[in-house]
Amino acid sequence: MSSSKGLAAAFDLGTTTIAASLVDTVTGARLAVTGAMNPQRRWGSDVLARLTAGADPENLRAMQTVLAAEMERMTGVLLDQAGASPADLAQVAIAGNPSMETIALALPVESLAHPPFRPLFSAGKSVTTLDLGWSRDYPCYLLPLPGGFVGGDLLAFLFGLPEAPAPATLFLDVGTNAEIALFDGERYLATSAAAGPAFEGGNLKCGMAALPGAVSGVQIKGDRLLSSTIAGAPPCGICGTGVLDTVAALLEQGVIDPTGRLLPAAEIDSNLGNRVQEVNGVTAFVLHRDAKSFVYLDQDDIRALQLAKGAMRGGMEILLSKANLSMDDVARVVLTGSFGAVLSPDVLKKVGIFNEKMVRITGFIKEGALAGVERVLLAAGGSDQMEALAQKVRVIPLSGTPLFEKHFLANIDFPKAQA
Repeated sequence: MSSSKGLAAAFDLGTTTIAASLVDTVTGARLAVTGAMNPQRRWGSDVLARLTAGADPENLRAMQTVLAAEMERMTGVLLDQAGASPADLAQVAIAGNPSMETIALALPVESLAHPPFRPLFSAGKSVTTLDLGWSRDYPCYLLPLPGGFVGGDLLAFLFGLPEAPAPATLFLDVGTNAEIALFDGERYLATSAAAGPAFEGGNLKCGMAALPGAVSGVQIKGDRLLSSTIAGAPPCGICGTGVLDTVAALLEQGVIDPTGRLLPAAEIDSNLGNRVQEVNGVTAFVLHRDAKSFVYLDQDDIRALQLAKGAMRGGMEILLSKANLSMDDVARVVLTGSFGAVLSPDVLKKVGIFNEKMVRITGFIKEGALAGVERVLLAAGGSDQMEALAQKVRVIPLSGTPLFEKHFLANIDFPKAQA
C-alpha cells in the first residue's frame, strides 16, 4: 500500500488499444500496468471513421462517455494491483493522436476531419478528468499535438528515449495511425501515414489487440506451422506481430506472391495447401482451428497489410527526401507500437517496410509512448520539457500530395522472396 499520495496514472490512448500504467512520483517506480481495447471501436476501426462519427454531437458525447468509463475502470485495476485507493492518485497524463485527444475532450472534430487537418489545440492541455467525462476529479495533462495526425503519442515516444538521438535516426510508432519521425541533427521532421488497423490486428477478420490468446508469432518449418500466443493462452485471434510473421512466412513459402495474392490450395504443392480454404467466399489461410476457435488470415487482410506497409514505407521515403537523405543514410531506427511482442526487423524487411541495412540498425522499445508519458509525470518540469520538444517538431503532411501517392504505389507490392 502506498501511503504517499504521489501516485500518477499514465495513458497511451491508441485508436485500437489503450495502455496504462501507475507510477510513484516520489520513488519513480512503475507500480502496475494494464491494457485494453479502445471501446470506441464500435464507431469504426480507424481515425477517419471515428471523426466521421464524431461530427454528430450525440456520437461524440457517447464516444467520450465510453472512453471515460474504460479509462476509469483501468485506473481502478492499476490501483488494485498496487494495493492503493483512488485517494492515493494525484494526477493523470494522457498521450494520443490528435483525433483521440480531441474526442477524449468531446471537442468539435471538424478541423481534423477535413483538409488541412488541423487539431484545435497544439500546446499541451491542463484540464481535470471531469473534462474527460470521468466521475472522479484529478488534475490531467494532455500532451501537445504538433499538427495533422501527428500527436502526443509520437511526442511521448520521442520524450521517453533513454538517450539523445544521433542525426539521421528514424522513429516509427507503428499502430493504426503509423507515426514517423526523422531527427536530422537539430529538429524532428514528422508525419503520419494512415496505416489502417492492420498492424494492431484491428479490422482484420480474426484481428485482436495484443491480449492473451492473440497469435503473436508464426514460423513455418518444412510444411509445419508453429505458432505462439500471448501468455501461452489458447489461440482466439491474431495481433500485429502475428499478422506480419504469417505474411512474411507465407511470402517465403510462395503461398503469397509478390502482388499479395494468396494462392488457392490447387496451386500450392506442399501440405500448406491444406490450410488454404474459402471462408465466406474469400480465400483464407487457416492458422488454428478447434471446437472453440477459428483463426485465419484472408485475402482482404493481406490487402489491408499491403496498404498499411505501402503508406508507411512511402511516409519514411518522403521524410528522408525532405532532409536530403536516402534509406541508406539512416543511422539508426527505433521502433515502438502496441504489438505485445518485439517486432522482428527481419520480418519488416521480408514484407518490404525495411531495407537490408535497416535490419541491422533497428532497436525496439516496448511501450515507447507509455514510457514517455511516465517520464512527463516523473521528470522535474516534465510538461515544460514536453512543450519544448513539441516546438522542435515540423509536421510534413502526406495526404493528397502526388509525391506520396507515387511512393505509396511503388511500395504496395511485397519484395520477391529470396531464393
